[in-house]
Amino acid sequence: MGIPTDTTEDLKVFISSRDSSCDECKENLGSKAWITLTREKGALCLSCADLDHLLFLPAGDTALTRRARKHSTLSAVVLKFSRARKRYERQGLLVEASALEKAEEECLDDSDVRSRRRERESVRREELDQRYVEQFAKRLRYLFPTAPAGREIEIAQHACLKYSGRVGRSAFAKDLDEEAIRLAVIAHIRHRETNYDEFLANGIERWEARSAVKDAGDVVLAKWAGR
Repeated sequence: MGIPTDTTEDLKVFISSRDSSCDECKENLGSKAWITLTREKGALCLSCADLDHLLFLPAGDTALTRRARKHSTLSAVVLKFSRARKRYERQGLLVEASALEKAEEECLDDSDVRSRRRERESVRREELDQRYVEQFAKRLRYLFPTAPAGREIEIAQHACLKYSGRVGRSAFAKDLDEEAIRLAVIAHIRHRETNYDEFLANGIERWEARSAVKDAGDVVLAKWAGR
């Protein structure tokens, strides 16, 4: 079956029903991979598409979804093909972590919010190699001594998630290679310290968006490195 390629506003992520590979990093993603489609590259994994920092919010809670989407600068609709209905059906939404937390606080009482966050953190801990995260964070702090407090842990956790294709899990990053850490920091700065996500949300191609924010990102990178 074909994957729809209409150009409506929503960014789309497809859960593949067949073995897939990323046309950029060439990684074999297996079946049930989460991919995006681009005109210039074809199928991309979420890491190469710069969407791997987003959290998945399953469909079902309309109010929570609406508010999370409102608060998230960048979001993407997750679709999966239904063989029975012969169409793509919505599975949920990818949103920024801060947007989901804010939406939860608006929709739920304190006990429900705490329960949801504990569940997410439990899953996250199971996926992370904590010793490697600590080593990665320590090396990152050494290389970027003036980065805001706590960012080294945030970046290390994101970079070190298993099976994600992120830079922190590559072979040379396992040796805490300086370039691997620098790339992880650059990716973090791009999302958190520039308007990069706004460009993506407005349909700007990645290469163009990266070019637009490069100077601002370089300033932050130099500042964090203490230069």
